[in-house]
Amino acid sequence: MDVEARLAALEERCRKAEDHLEILNLLNTYGPLVDSGTARPAGDLWVEGGGYNFTLPDGGTLRLSAPDEIADMYAWEGHLELVKTGCAHLTATPKISVHGDKAEAVGYSVVILREDDRWFLWRAAVNHWTLERGVQGWRIVERFNRALDGSAESHETMRKVATI
Repeated sequence: MDVEARLAALEERCRKAEDHLEILNLLNTYGPLVDSGTARPAGDLWVEGGGYNFTLPDGGTLRLSAPDEIADMYAWEGHLELVKTGCAHLTATPKISVHGDKAEAVGYSVVILREDDRWFLWRAAVNHWTLERGVQGWRIVERFNRALDGSAESHETMRKVATI
């Protein structure tokens, strides 16, 4: 392999590593923003018209569009109560697959909630993110989130880790 080919291979490996790091940073920005009530920047993690599809506490599902509906969610009474109580939305390290300017990630997320002097796991979910790189860098196109409730839909989402 000549120097030019080696340099091109090294540049590609470097770009992939940088993409993974940028995506990890993007996904891990979400929790501190929503836990601090920083609504608009949280909604702006998505591309315009992107979506967040998640399991509701009553077991139903809802899809919100970015950025406005997603940012507005952080003004909901239920979310504000979490913020006032003290909470942490944590994104576990996902498996990431990058293909040029498109990417997918699959991984868990949890919400930890404070109750008096203790902290407890309040919610656990599996997520499938689709992402794209644009002029602002990597942004979320779609976040599909399902509670870890033993449902077929949550198991199907977990299995995506083997195909991305």
